[in-house]
Parts: sequence; C-alpha cells; structure tokens
Amino acid sequence: MAKIQEIRPIRTRSNGTWVIVKMLTDQPGLYGIGSASDYYHADAVIAAINKLAPRLIGREAGHIEDIWQSVFTSGYWRNGSILSTALGGIDMALWDIKGKEAGLPVYQLLGGPCRAAVPCYAHAAGRDLAELKDDVRRYLEEGWDYIRCQLGAYGGGGFLEADKAHRPQNAWPARRVFDDEAYLENIPAMFDELRQEFGFGPKFTHDVHEHLRPHNAVTLAKLLEPHRLFFLEDALPPEEVGWYRLMRQQCTTPQAMGELFVNPHEWTPLIQERLIDFIRVRVSKVGGITRAKKVATLCEWYGVHTAFQEGGDNDPVNQMAAVHIDMSIWNFGIQEENHFRPEEYEVFPGHAVQEAGYLYPNDRPGLGIDIDETKAAALLEREQVDAPRYMAEDRRADGTVVRP
Repeated sequence: MAKIQEIRPIRTRSNGTWVIVKMLTDQPGLYGIGSASDYYHADAVIAAINKLAPRLIGREAGHIEDIWQSVFTSGYWRNGSILSTALGGIDMALWDIKGKEAGLPVYQLLGGPCRAAVPCYAHAAGRDLAELKDDVRRYLEEGWDYIRCQLGAYGGGGFLEADKAHRPQNAWPARRVFDDEAYLENIPAMFDELRQEFGFGPKFTHDVHEHLRPHNAVTLAKLLEPHRLFFLEDALPPEEVGWYRLMRQQCTTPQAMGELFVNPHEWTPLIQERLIDFIRVRVSKVGGITRAKKVATLCEWYGVHTAFQEGGDNDPVNQMAAVHIDMSIWNFGIQEENHFRPEEYEVFPGHAVQEAGYLYPNDRPGLGIDIDETKAAALLEREQVDAPRYMAEDRRADGTVVRP
C-alpha cells in the first residue's frame, strides 16, 4: 500500500483563490489531488496545509478514516473553517489515491451509482424582470429544468437608492441601502411574473442570502408558498436557525440551508428536527468526502436531501468530489452548477462535463480529474493575488450591516 511522501498546496486562478492539494506517494507516478480553496483566506489555508503535512508524511495513504480523525483533532480546537478546508483538500487527495490504487472511480468505492448523471440548477439573473425572463428562457431552451432566479446581486429587489431612502442627516456614505419591506414586495411579485410567463413546469429556487430579519424571512417563505419553489435558500443566517421551527409551522415552502456550515452542531439539529429539506454544505468546507458522505447518510434517515454548494468562487476539483458523492447517494436532491473559463478547464483535464442541466463524471480511477501545474501557475496574476478580499458590505438605511 502506498505511503504519503509529500503534500503541497498549489495556488491557481487569476486571483489565487483556488488552492489545490497535491499528495505524492512513495509509488512512482501515484498521487492524488483535492480542493482546499477559500476565496477570502487562501493564505491561511495554505499555512494550515503546510503545518499539517509533516505529521502525515510516511503514513499509509489508504488509512483515510484514521487520517481524517487524526487531523481533525490535531490542533485541539476543531470545526473551524480553515482547518476544515485544509482537511477537506487532504481527504479528497486520499480518496483520489485510493481510487487509483483500486482502479475504480471514487463513486464506485462509495457504493456505486444511484443515477446515470447529476442534475444541476442554473443561476438566472437580471437587473430587472425583463432581463431575468430572458435569462430563464435561455436556460430553458438549453434544457435546464431547475433554475435559481435572482434580481441582480444577492439582496436584489430589496435595495433602494440612497438618495431615495429615509436616512439620518449624518448618514454614512452609501450608494444604496437594503430594505426588508421592498424585498417582501418585489420577490413575490417576481415569481408572480415568472409563473405567469413559464408556468409551473420549471423548478425555480431563490437565494435570500441571509439579508432579511428573521421574522421577515418567515413572512417571505409564506408569501412564496403559492409559487411552489423547489427550495428557498439561506432564508436565515446560521446564527438564527432556530427560526426554522416557526417557519416550518407556518408554511410548506422547502428550505435549503448550510453553505456556511462547518460544525456538526450547526446542521445536526436542523436535520434531526426535519426543519430543512436540503443540506447545502460545501464538500471541502466540511472536511472533504469522508465527512460529506456521513452528512448525506444522516440526512437520509430524516428525509433530507443534498444540494451541495458550489458558487463562482469554487474550483473544478471540489465540483468533481461533489459529483462522486452525488452519484453514490440515494437521497441526492440537486447539485449547484458552476461555470469556468476555457483556460481554467484546461488546467484540470478530466473535469466534470456539464451539458443541458446535467453533470457527467468520467470512469477514470480516483476522482478522474488532474491538474496541469504549468498551466495552473500561468493563470496567476500577481496584482489580483495580493489584493485583499471581503464579502459584500450591504447596509440598512440607518447604517446597520446586513448579514451577507
């Protein structure tokens, strides 16, 4: 059995936010890759990987569960996003090696396929309803059945121009402000228009992205009930998930939650009490394939489905890891889509193929995806890599920060 010989992070994408773990073994040509990307803290994740690497050199690469448990407690404090992400990249690389040793795709090692391909939902958006309808129509014509619908950026539909909002005389500089009532007015109206235009055949979703106060999130879920969404995403921030109990009592709008989760204490109560319908964790952020598969199994016992998170900041390796789990679990729900530029796809030969609303893995051993390190390095643009990154700082009329 192969032993770990070297672990090193590879930074790529123009802004350097993709961190790929490459794990070499003592068997010539046998290595694995995994995703440890973090849009806001790539440097911290790289530092964590480099600190963990000496601990793992010489260990059997096939001892995946033991290595996972060892790394999980290696810093005593655990369930933080940085360690979980570093662990996620290491874990994926171990599964990649395991599959290559066995000569099988990872989804075969996880129990074999439960479906022929992985259905995905698209991201439709527009600055106004006309643009949004055009984008929805485009996706439907391409063959997509599941479509997320947004009015512009997150919170769109709830923003007021600063000079039209009632702000304090000493208001801080702002171009626009977020207003709950505007959101409660405009988003149901948006779905009124979409259902009138496209009927109930398309399976629509919507991402609140935590912008509403908790009681207004409950109100929105009730207002959207007649539109029969496939799910409403992130109606509440992680700090307010207790409100899902009230939401469940008030309406049947399906709820998707979890892309910010890294700690089992965040998702376990929601699953056990059947307060959500779809778990939205990112595979790399919860510690890789090993833990994400366990999360999916827990969900199965309580009738909760998966909708693993992707998003524009994610990379093709994490996407492929999610696809392998998607293929192998019975309670799969839907996979978030992601698009990459042609030069980014070239860095990752064997990447998943996305076509007409489905993702297709390949039958190569392991994850089936590789990295071209020369092309990976060529993507980096130093000025972008060095730029600090922060989540959007939306505010209300009085200046209060809105949870992103």
